[in-house]
Amino acid sequence: MLYILNINQPRMSTNKEVLYKGIKYLGFALPLMFIGPSVIFSSFKNQSHPFYIPILGIGIILCLLSIFLIFKGIQTIMKSLFDGN
Repeated sequence: MLYILNINQPRMSTNKEVLYKGIKYLGFALPLMFIGPSVIFSSFKNQSHPFYIPILGIGIILCLLSIFLIFKGIQTIMKSLFDGN
């Protein structure tokens, strides 16, 4: 078969600034993926302590923040790879 290449067709290029921004989001999410569950585990081990509820809340907030940053990072990386601008 003969394939004809269209030389005039523009190539998609990666927007490196947006890519680095997405990688930075994922870099901030990585430690939170470990810190959040550790804080939750620590709060469950000390249920008789008066700060049990606030520490549990902080752990849950850290886990939710990690999930949000992962979503935002992957979304930003996909934008840098496939956005036509």
